[in-house]
Amino acid sequence: MLRRYEKELSGWGNHPRAVCEVVEPFSVEDVKGGLTRTTIARGLGRSYADQALNSGGRVLLTGSLNLFLGFDDRRGVLRAEAGLSLEEVLRVFVPRGWFPPITPGTKYVTLGGMFASDVHGKNHHREGSVSNFVRSVRLLTPRGEVLDLTPEDPLFWATAGGMGLTGVILEVEMEMRPIQTSYIRYRSFRVRNIDEMLAVFDENDPKYTYSVAWIDCLSSGRNMGRGVVMFGEHARLEELPEKLRKRPLFFVERFKVRFPFQAPSFLLNDLTMAVFNWLYYTTHPPYEGFVDYERFFYPLDAIDEWNKAYGRRGFIQFQFVVPERETLVGVLERIVKRGGGSFLAVLKRMGEQRGYLPFGIPGWTLALDFPIKSGLFEFLKPLMAEIVRKGGRFYLTKDALMDSGIFRDSYPDFPKWYELRRKADPEGILSSDLARRLGMV
Repeated sequence: MLRRYEKELSGWGNHPRAVCEVVEPFSVEDVKGGLTRTTIARGLGRSYADQALNSGGRVLLTGSLNLFLGFDDRRGVLRAEAGLSLEEVLRVFVPRGWFPPITPGTKYVTLGGMFASDVHGKNHHREGSVSNFVRSVRLLTPRGEVLDLTPEDPLFWATAGGMGLTGVILEVEMEMRPIQTSYIRYRSFRVRNIDEMLAVFDENDPKYTYSVAWIDCLSSGRNMGRGVVMFGEHARLEELPEKLRKRPLFFVERFKVRFPFQAPSFLLNDLTMAVFNWLYYTTHPPYEGFVDYERFFYPLDAIDEWNKAYGRRGFIQFQFVVPERETLVGVLERIVKRGGGSFLAVLKRMGEQRGYLPFGIPGWTLALDFPIKSGLFEFLKPLMAEIVRKGGRFYLTKDALMDSGIFRDSYPDFPKWYELRRKADPEGILSSDLARRLGMV
């Protein structure tokens, strides 16, 4: 039986907010029964803006549909319900010697949400996004059809990165990665500016599966783009020091610090962010050794509800990808010159990505968190148009600012995607605030 109630919801950025009818299904039949008015599925709410909001409509929570359905040890293929969290996958499979092939920067996401966003990680430049490792998905369309889709089906690729607008994902079958230990062979470099940073990427990316960098967005002049570049590889058993070999495979159960309150909006300013950036930069000297996977992949998960640090107004994440490094440097210069930059600025190299709405293109992606303040949107929107003119695009799972013009200019296969979506949902049952903002429905 469906549980229904009204609730004000938001994404992880706490902006925007919307009152929605929330529905909690406990079976596939419940899900079918919930598709009677405009609806969007929602996992753990870690998309940043209005991706899983539906103002005045229905939001279908998938968290109760979270069962493991099977695992093929020989092929390393997991099948599970779409509401299963990545954290539970890690809890069960890391001690057995398996790891997700692609992981975002948090483990508090669902398998269905990962596929609907076609998430990428620190290995996109070498291995692409999660859809490359998904063998099949079971999709419920608003017409009541249950479809088993494989990569040979066009609707599979319309659902990958389709933001939940082609159907409700019920099950995911995904290849897992064999590992010998829970450790990452890790190396980091502290660099003085963006030129040094990009040179370090060029030299070390061929040697490692995973790479990422933190950038100090308040440094300027000769120090513009200073930061820390980090590389990683799953450690083999023979590589570990003797003391670590005694327990090579384990699920990391780390003590979490809860952010104690909703911070006042004035707490994040250039001074406090400059102090944070200086501390981060100075306390991360060059290092080579071993760290557990939790420290490498999910450092922010150690702080529960860290989004409260941005205050009641919330924040937006501004994540774009551009093909040319000159464009990247130019955008960074604009942000540094304005001030008020993000203290969580993450740079990664990107590669090719399949699909009708792929975020990834060969180049560089920069993700920045901006506390919402007066004048922010007026600064960012012209910058967005410039990024698109230079061949870039914005990540649908993070975006809060695109309009339909910028979206269609940067996603040229949208008309093909739209035709597939229209066939799967001719009455337009599946919708969201994001979809209406971008003219996707």
